[in-house]
Amino acid sequence: MNASPSPTAAADGARRLKLLSANIQAGSSTRRYSDYATRSWSHVLPTGKRTALDAIAALAGRHDIVGLQEADPGSLRSGFTNQTHYLAERGGFEYWSHQPNRRVGAVASSANGLLSRLEPIEVINHALPGRIGGRGVLISRFGEGDAGLTVAVAHLSLGAQSRRSQLSFIAEVLSDHPNAVLMGDFNCTSDCAEMDVLYRGTGLQPPECAVHTFPSWRPQRAIDHILVTGNLQCANTQALPAAFSDHLALSTELVVPGHALLR
Repeated sequence: MNASPSPTAAADGARRLKLLSANIQAGSSTRRYSDYATRSWSHVLPTGKRTALDAIAALAGRHDIVGLQEADPGSLRSGFTNQTHYLAERGGFEYWSHQPNRRVGAVASSANGLLSRLEPIEVINHALPGRIGGRGVLISRFGEGDAGLTVAVAHLSLGAQSRRSQLSFIAEVLSDHPNAVLMGDFNCTSDCAEMDVLYRGTGLQPPECAVHTFPSWRPQRAIDHILVTGNLQCANTQALPAAFSDHLALSTELVVPGHALLR
């Protein structure tokens, strides 16, 4: 598989990176609401997932940094394959990391994941608070000091109260990072009340426009986001199919000040 070109440098020393956030539903196929019931077997059996993962790898391979949600780290439903590692190899990424967070025996597991063409200088896993445990945020730093580029990947809870506590935790972690990205499945729109704690506590800003990503077969809700601080610039944000996941993936081009990637 052809890898995407190296991150490009602008004349002023800034770097242009292509970012992707994708809830891959562990490679399962959901093309209509009824599939949640009629294809429930796909959430416990590995059948057909390799084809879906190869399609996701082809999409991921056109980007420089990829944040994954609902990537199985190795259980029955994935054929005991670490899907983040598999996508890294198939997509041509030299660097990858994952954060297992939810496990249902040996049948199903879920993880946040990161694929990168840039070498992180540090990767940190944080468990997130919530009424039901098992959520986390995966944080990678690509430049020295607080001014370095920080990329966080998260999958937030369905309940608003749990999301509020999770966003408050993330805000505390990212509060001193002027060059930060938070991407993932938020399970809420960017203008929900609980998002205010994030905007007030960090330099992260609401997106300029809502991009609908769910459900993938008839997108009506913008619940997947790539949020950036004011020092960063996004362009060409768009939703793209992530194989047959129930979420569309979100892609954007990010302009990063050159000093934010100094090592």
